[in-house]
Amino acid sequence: MEPNPTRPIDLRRSPAAPRAPSALPARSDVAIVGGGLIGLSMAWRLAQGGRSVTVVERETVGAGASLAATGMLAPAAEHEPGSDPLLPLALESLSRWPGFRDDLQAASGVDIDYRQEGTLVLAIGRDEVDRLRFRHDLQIRSGLDATWLSGPQVRAREPALRPAVTAGLFCPRDHQVDPSRVMAALIRACVAAGVTIVEACPVEALDWEAGRVTGLSTGRGRIAAGTVILAAGAWSGQAGLLPEALALPVRPLKGQSLALRTTARTGTLSHMVWTEQVHMAPKSDGHLIVGATVEDCGFTPGVTAGGLYALLEGARRVLPGIEEMAVEAVWSGYRPTSDDDAPIIDTLAPGLVVATGHHRNGYLLAPATADAVAALLTEGALPDYARAFGRARFAPASKSSPDRERATA
Repeated sequence: MEPNPTRPIDLRRSPAAPRAPSALPARSDVAIVGGGLIGLSMAWRLAQGGRSVTVVERETVGAGASLAATGMLAPAAEHEPGSDPLLPLALESLSRWPGFRDDLQAASGVDIDYRQEGTLVLAIGRDEVDRLRFRHDLQIRSGLDATWLSGPQVRAREPALRPAVTAGLFCPRDHQVDPSRVMAALIRACVAAGVTIVEACPVEALDWEAGRVTGLSTGRGRIAAGTVILAAGAWSGQAGLLPEALALPVRPLKGQSLALRTTARTGTLSHMVWTEQVHMAPKSDGHLIVGATVEDCGFTPGVTAGGLYALLEGARRVLPGIEEMAVEAVWSGYRPTSDDDAPIIDTLAPGLVVATGHHRNGYLLAPATADAVAALLTEGALPDYARAFGRARFAPASKSSPDRERATA
């Protein structure tokens, strides 16, 4: 990833996290490629179970999507046609979040700003109301908790919204966290549990021996490992690290976001608010996060005028008070998106596990993913809730062996 000065470094409001060690150890029980939310969540859980764990990050922790996210835990608001297979995993992970939160806050001493006010999904005008009705019918058929609200009922919950808001859905079980605080907490918890985090250390190759992955090679040396876990987010599908037979259908979807500073005069929101154009997440420190564009443009860095205009205009359409709010930070990141927008959690080869492709549900799915991978390494199999998310659901892999492909590349 190219250095991106618009990533929200100035927005990291959370308590300072201790700097992780930088030396690459010679050996570790588990080596995790990728220091984002998913990688650190797995590292922490595995270290809690007594394993030695090393996280190797190509840039800095959270640089891909984790610090660029809004922190939505919103299976109801996210539910859409075609996402039925993902819903059980989403609900399972949401049920694990309170325990994950309590453990993480206790281990780190960091309050992650877990908010439970629920989510409002809004509509303006007849066409949007019709589409919202369709979404509500889908939610009800899927057994989700969502209540239809008239325009006046919506504005009773959020008086700062425009009178033009025609209708809404209230999803009381859709929660949110502050990504900057979660990442700071995970760093602290990992370090306290003995995890080694090595930044600015791109992985150059996986080490194979007799058909098994035995470690990885980096520009700073080699590390031997009993298990390598690939959790490199949007970079997981890049050519070169995996043989063609094990290639992953994962690509980056760029997103741009911004942070506004609210005051008593500007007012703010009490709930996470979604429209067809944007979502807005109020944080307890007074920031209002507005996100996020969806751009299928590869690893194109930076923030664009068009992206910021779309965010501001989408927010202003329902919340006029943003005109008086100061813009404190803008940034972009890359969602790791699989071909069916669902994660890939699987054993790719002996000694090689993958956990990637979480699309825009990384924060929601982090507890279930971490627990599933911990169970896989401990018990030899994924728990029932994660078994549908293997690589085999995509096009079947070539029967050629990874060793043969590496030898003939």
